[in-house]
Amino acid sequence: MRLLDISLAGLGLLVIAPLLLVVAILVAVMSGRPVIYRSQRMGQRGRVFSLLKFRTMRQDADSVGPGITGRNDSRVTPIGRILRRTKVDELPQLINVLKGDMSLVGPRPEDPRYLDCYSAADRRLLEMRPGLTSPASIAFRNEEALLDGPDFEMRYVKTVLPAKLSMDLSYMQSRTLWSDVKVIAETALMLLGRDVHPSAKLPPHRAFFLSLGKKS
Repeated sequence: MRLLDISLAGLGLLVIAPLLLVVAILVAVMSGRPVIYRSQRMGQRGRVFSLLKFRTMRQDADSVGPGITGRNDSRVTPIGRILRRTKVDELPQLINVLKGDMSLVGPRPEDPRYLDCYSAADRRLLEMRPGLTSPASIAFRNEEALLDGPDFEMRYVKTVLPAKLSMDLSYMQSRTLWSDVKVIAETALMLLGRDVHPSAKLPPHRAFFLSLGKKS
């Protein structure tokens, strides 16, 4: 699967290079530098690495709020809202894939501040290389809509994070090369604005919570 990662990530960077340049210029002009935000994330075996994203929040965001973004978060810049809604801010992570920090498909890497929220079973995800996309990242593509109100971080920790971990853990236990290809295809359709229902399913009680965000 590493060969697939390198091949597709390299090809993807070549194809979208003009888009990355345009976005970089827009971010620099509209919200200043740095253009790229390096977010600390937990990688394979718990190793912390710098996940690359286009900067979508004000420069002091880390010091004035939690490690997640809520609905209508005041720290997000105007250009950042567009990038986050379209997921274009995540595209620099193809570089993380080439470097070996990440795979194209795998459990999404979490902020180290939330490691204590992992159960013993959840920690098995740390044995795997984290991914640019996963069934959970597709299902929760509108995650910020679920995180509303002053207690949105607690809501994330108590409900959203366990659902995401459960979904990714279930997928990773039975993943195949073909299932990874399907997840990549579903992600591509999502980026094109198509309605996508991820191959992996949430437990019923988590699925109900997710449905509330879709109605928002």
